[in-house]
This record gives sequence, structure tokens and C-alpha cells, in this order.
Amino acid sequence: MTASKPASPSAASDRPRPKDWILGIKAYVPGKSTGADGRPLIKLSANENPLGTSPLAQEARHHAGDQARYPDPDSTALRVALGKLHDLPAERIVMGTGSDELLHLAVQAYAGPGDEVLYVRYGFAVYDIAARRCGATPVVAPDRDYGTDVDALLAAVTPATRVVFLANPNNPTGSYIGREEVARLHAGLRPDILLVIDQAYAEYVAAEDDDGAFALAARAHNVLVTRTFSKIYGLAGERVGWATGDADVIDMLNRIRGPFNLSLSAQATALAALADQDFVRHSREHNRAERTRFVAAIEALGNHGLRPLPSQANFVLIEFRGALTAEAAYLGLMEYGYITRWLPGQGLPQALRITIGTAEQMNAIAAALTTLAGAAA
Repeated sequence: MTASKPASPSAASDRPRPKDWILGIKAYVPGKSTGADGRPLIKLSANENPLGTSPLAQEARHHAGDQARYPDPDSTALRVALGKLHDLPAERIVMGTGSDELLHLAVQAYAGPGDEVLYVRYGFAVYDIAARRCGATPVVAPDRDYGTDVDALLAAVTPATRVVFLANPNNPTGSYIGREEVARLHAGLRPDILLVIDQAYAEYVAAEDDDGAFALAARAHNVLVTRTFSKIYGLAGERVGWATGDADVIDMLNRIRGPFNLSLSAQATALAALADQDFVRHSREHNRAERTRFVAAIEALGNHGLRPLPSQANFVLIEFRGALTAEAAYLGLMEYGYITRWLPGQGLPQALRITIGTAEQMNAIAAALTTLAGAAA
């Protein structure tokens, strides 16, 4: 006797029925840290800081306060400190559990069924989820060599467009557009469209290459800039993000964010991390030096079809166009003890995203890819 197949949640009548747009969501897949056999590997798949966390932040975490008490619901001290560092009004800053929460809230506040959320191809995977989560339709604009094409984004705007996402630098490709292009994108949008500039990796960008997002958010009514402590600050485990924008936009996000969304330890640790700008500078300098060396090593493998894309972030996306495929390189690197990010689910079966790690790790990855490419030729 053959067992009957269980009804899908969308078809069953004897249980709660999820919204159709929720069924369209593919759950976010984080970077892995183990191989298929469960063996722990050196993790270069999630763009974490290889230098760890500021010692000041580590110390603050152990003295965060009375865990029996609720934390400050508004993260006041942290917002004030962020405002002083970036010359922003504290009242125009909102905190989130990672910038992910804020990306979701931005769409939830301004879009819904019948509306469209626009972003460039190979953009951050959360954008699609954020749109579908509230019943909006995700719309993907063509890229320009894996990067943001402002003209393509503007051409994709329709009367239904309500939110436009721009990741700058972009994850997972590392591409970046400058101040003029960001301003041109904003100028081409209707004033009722919210432009969300996702700057998760902005601290890795040199000061002279600033894209002007903070200044734009300070004067425009329809710009929100998001940032995170998960990358250069090394606080991925604490889940701390923040955003700044027009007072009305910040008010909308505050209305729907989780109450007490940042824990006592998250607030204390982030506040201490913010005070240690020497650690931030050291992390940025380390990343720039190792990224430059790594890119040069991969460019030397161009005759084997490996192409590193230009990156302003703490990772490099490598395109594989020769005998060595991205999948084979991904599996081969695991044999060497390293886990990277292969992204066929994001339309990138031909590429690997590799976090910039320590000098030793990047030397080992480059040597392994050289061996693998040679063996595949």
C-alpha cells in the first residue's frame, strides 16, 4: 500500500493557509562553515572580519549590565555616539537587529500587494525576500558587468515602484558606483519612491571615494541609508544595524521595529566597538592590502579563465571561464580545508565569492586555486 502524499500548506484545508506571497519566498541561505560531511572548515563564506572584534568591545560584552532588566528600547547612547562619529542628528537614526531588520522594515512601511520593489541583478538576496514578505513584487533590473547600471534601474521604474534598493558596495559582486551616479539615480526617481542605500561594506571604502549617501539622506525626503556592525566592526554575532534618513522615514521604521530590539550586550558591545576607531582603521588597511595581493594572484591565473571582479568590499567575486569551473573550485577548496560561497541560487553558478581573510589564508587560497586550475587544464 502506497502512503498518500501530504497536502502542501497552500492546498490543505485542515490547517492555517499562508499567504500566497509567503509561499513564493526562498529562505535565505547563510554562508556555510562545514563541509558536506560536517567537517569544520576555515570559513571564508560570510564576509566576517578575520581580525575578530575590538578588545574594547570584547571587554564591554562581559560588563553589559543587569540581564534581568530590559535594555534601553531606543538604544539612545549608541545613537548619540553614531551621530557624533558621522555628524548626524541622533533623532534621525534608528537601530535594528542587523541591517537586515531595517531592510525588511523599509519595504514593509512603504510597499505591499500591487507595489513593486526594484533592485539590480545579483543584488543582495534579502531584497527579494523583503519584497515578497509583504506581498510586493520584486523587479530585477539588468546589471552592467555584474555591477549597478543606473540607466537600467531607471528604465525599470514603473508607476507601481515604491522602493529601490542600491547595495553600495554590492553584495555579492563587490561592485561600487560613485557619488555622481548615486546622485543621478536619486534624481531620476519620483519623490514618492524610497531609495534605500545599503552600505553594509561602506567602511571598507576609502574616504575620498565616499558615495555621498549620508549627505543625500540628510537633505532628501525619500532616502534611507543602512549600515551594520557585522562586517568591519566584527560584531556579526551581536546583530546590530542602523539607518539614517528623513525624520518621517525614521518615524515609520520606529513604529514597526521590534520593541527592545537590541539587547543589553549588543548595545554595550557596539558602543565600545564604535569608540575603537583604531581597530576599524587597522581592519580597513588589512583588507585593502590583502585584497590587492589576492586579486593580483588571481589575475595571474587569467590564462586559466579566472577573473577577479573589481571589489570595494571585504570579499572578491571570481568568475570562472575556463576548464576549472566554480563548482569544482568550491569543492576543491573544501578539500584544502576552506569553505567559500558558491551562489548558483543567485544566478552565479560561474562564480565564487571569497571573503578576504588573514594573509596566511589568502596565500593558501591563491596557491590552491593555482593547483586546481593547473590540474583542470
